[in-house]
Amino acid sequence: MINQIFVNLPVKELTKTKKFFSSLGFAFNPQFTDEKAACLILGKNMYAMLLQEKFFTIFIPHKTISNARQSTEVLTALNVESRDAVDEMIEKVVNAGGKEYRQAQDHGWMYARAFEDPDGHVWEVFSADESKMPPEMKKRK
Repeated sequence: MINQIFVNLPVKELTKTKKFFSSLGFAFNPQFTDEKAACLILGKNMYAMLLQEKFFTIFIPHKTISNARQSTEVLTALNVESRDAVDEMIEKVVNAGGKEYRQAQDHGWMYARAFEDPDGHVWEVFSADESKMPPEMKKRK
């Protein structure tokens, strides 16, 4: 069983990225944060390591960094407690200088919106009520 998850993302300007996520209400774990990397706390045992691009390349010696403004390699989805919390997060993103990535998706039982961070990484914010999930989807479980 996995105890923690650390999603690693390359960033161009670590200070700018830290300021952006701080303004959304996120905190950083100082134990894993320095001038090359910042450990963004997403929840209990869930983190995103925001790594300066040069530092990030140490971990991928045989590949190049994808340009997140041109292609997407990962979509990070964050489950929050309510539809209002989804809207509040996107409002904070826009106020912090970020931008909404696509229009809201309302599936009745699940509501989602998405944003781009300063480096172009796409983050989806959603809330779901599985008790309202359509019966055909419940069968997949």
